[in-house]
Amino acid sequence: MMEKEEFLKKLEIELKIAKNSEYTLKNYLHFNKLFFDYSKKNPEEAQEEDLKSYIAENLSQKSAISIIMFLAALKFSFSSILGKDLTANIRRPKREKKIPTVLTKKEVSSLFKALNTKKSRLMVSLMYAAGMRVSEVTSLKLNDLDFEDNLGHIRQAKGKKDRVFNIPKFLYSKLKKHYDRQKPLGEVYLFSGKDGKKMSSRNLQKIVKLASKKAQIKKDVHCHTLRHSFATHLLENGTDIRFIQQLLGHSSISTTELYTHISPESIKKIKSPIDTLENE
Repeated sequence: MMEKEEFLKKLEIELKIAKNSEYTLKNYLHFNKLFFDYSKKNPEEAQEEDLKSYIAENLSQKSAISIIMFLAALKFSFSSILGKDLTANIRRPKREKKIPTVLTKKEVSSLFKALNTKKSRLMVSLMYAAGMRVSEVTSLKLNDLDFEDNLGHIRQAKGKKDRVFNIPKFLYSKLKKHYDRQKPLGEVYLFSGKDGKKMSSRNLQKIVKLASKKAQIKKDVHCHTLRHSFATHLLENGTDIRFIQQLLGHSSISTTELYTHISPESIKKIKSPIDTLENE
């Protein structure tokens, strides 16, 4: 009978074959390990009721997305390795429709100024300037930048899609200087970490979090906040929503349309009907 350790090793192989992101790989392994530590059963002995018990005891107070991610992780592992789906009859909760946090342009500038190094300032500036996900910034390679055509290439992003972005004029010379420093060293990644390895997404998240506190921004700021802010600011500047969809790499326009509901500047322009009433 297959032990937990063997199951997790096989799961890691399946995730790599399926070309899942580092984030997905880490989380799927984590969720499966938590489940087996809880159930105290070998994978082949696990039942649907074990999953339900785990959710009830450990995830009932968590967000809907936490439960959905847990079920996705267990569905993938059991389907890939044992050819069965223990989650098939478990009802998924509806995702909460939360309005994402958006920074004002002034707050974005304050965040940049609070970053301690030129490298971190360049990374975070590019993330905002191109609406990139944190994993897309850390995965950016030297050969993904084309300075002649002024374009950057984001390879195999979420949903296994490629897309391009304009290298902003504001960052062009800084990016080129950084590129020229990295190239002779034989580096692969534009923003490499220690020993030339890819910087972890977690490190960049920490950098942004610390900078937001230093800048005394009261909002809950994450790397993805800059992506939300990028989209919202483009919309406020009058950019067609279909172009924003392409720049963000959204499969559906409905995902991008969320930003039409959260633009602070757009909301400010809306008059309450009470302001149009005639005083009697």
